[in-house]
Amino acid sequence: MAFSARVESSAISNINVTPLVDVLLVLLIIFMITAPVITHKTRIDLPQGSHKTIVDQADTVRLTIHADGALYWNDIPVDEPQLKTQLAIAAQQNLQPRLSIDAADGAAYQAVAHVLSEAKAQGLSRIDFAASH
Repeated sequence: MAFSARVESSAISNINVTPLVDVLLVLLIIFMITAPVITHKTRIDLPQGSHKTIVDQADTVRLTIHADGALYWNDIPVDEPQLKTQLAIAAQQNLQPRLSIDAADGAAYQAVAHVLSEAKAQGLSRIDFAASH
C-alpha cells in the first residue's frame, strides 16, 4: 500500500533530483540560444585618426572684473565702449581667442552677466571663467 500507517523515526535518505535536472535543462537551453549571439561578429569601419596633432594657437584674453565694476582687458583698464570694440575685434579674427573672465569675489552679478552677454552678442564662442586669486 502506498499510504501505510507505519511510523518510522529515520530520515528519508533519497534526494529528489528532479528540480536539479529541470534547472540544468533550462540553463542548457539558455546557453544554446545565447552562444551564437556571443560569437557573432560585426564588421565596423572606424575612422582612422591622423598622426598630425592640431595645435591650438589661439591666444587667451583675460578680462578681469574688479569688485568696484572696473574692467581690465589683459591688465589694461577699459570702459564699456572700449570693451565692446575689443570684443568685436576678437570675434572677427580667424582663430578666435579664448576669453577668460576673472570676476573678483565682490563683483556684482549684473556686471558679470552684462560682460558675458556682450561677449556672446559680439560672436565670441570660447568663453571661460577663471578663479580669482
